[in-house]
Amino acid sequence: MKIVLLDALTFGETDLSGFFKLGDVEVFQTTSVDEVQNRITNAHVIVTNKVVITDTHMSNTPTLKLICVAATGMNNVDLESAKGRNIEVKNVAGYSTDSVIQHTFSMLFYLMGHSRYYDEYVKDGSYSRSKIFTDVSRPFFEIKGKKWGIIGLGSIGRGVANIATAFGAEVSYHSTSGKNSTKDFLHVELSELLKSCDIISIHAPLNEKTNNLLDYEQLLTCKDGATILNLGRGGIINEDAVSRIVDEKNIYFGLDVLTAEPMRENHPLLGVKNKLNIYITPHIAWASVEARETLISSVIENISSLN
Repeated sequence: MKIVLLDALTFGETDLSGFFKLGDVEVFQTTSVDEVQNRITNAHVIVTNKVVITDTHMSNTPTLKLICVAATGMNNVDLESAKGRNIEVKNVAGYSTDSVIQHTFSMLFYLMGHSRYYDEYVKDGSYSRSKIFTDVSRPFFEIKGKKWGIIGLGSIGRGVANIATAFGAEVSYHSTSGKNSTKDFLHVELSELLKSCDIISIHAPLNEKTNNLLDYEQLLTCKDGATILNLGRGGIINEDAVSRIVDEKNIYFGLDVLTAEPMRENHPLLGVKNKLNIYITPHIAWASVEARETLISSVIENISSLN
């Protein structure tokens, strides 16, 4: 069985030796659009994280039996074409839930506690020159007693809600699909959530209902001093609106996902003046060591179960 890994660089230092027990394996760190067809020719199994697999690719790879998506979302594969050609497509669900939940709080603490400011305050010598033992020039607050709104109440959203509650936050949620509901937390309309919550975290998928969900007009309604965290998908928040409003209003943003990844060099978010009010990480919430190990283990299991 010929197995081709198309973008192994996304797995970092994760042990891939398990693949080699299953057949003849080729590992490519990255694969461009122009390189896909040549690399998958004669493959029985493709492993892709973000590399797009089209109908044309499948039609020119008659040996293909299985496409393993090393992620939860499968929008990078033409699923209808795969079904019509009797090619199995398998993803991995739930492997990164704990990692994303943890990163949500990491981003919140960084922003709410002004970690960048205080770290630089010490390292640039300001603390050494201080006349007192402390510094409270950037006020920070506790989660306890704050209103926390969650957009998207899937497994990640529920996990965040449970931990936020343990911290003493008052949690409410808005289901973008209308399918997720619970009596454990208060459901509110999006407009109410935006104007009433001190902390807002997004854990929803990108689709026709969530694309550009938070634009300039919606962000204007948020409370003064509010913190908004996007750990769902880029495109849910209008990034041009964020770059504008962060310099106009006292509001904080934590973004782990962007519309285009990697971030383009001339992105307007790189030019904001209030840099302490925005924290951007390069789509890493999913990628704890443990999550990547679980992901690879599950992909190997999916290949092993191939009939």
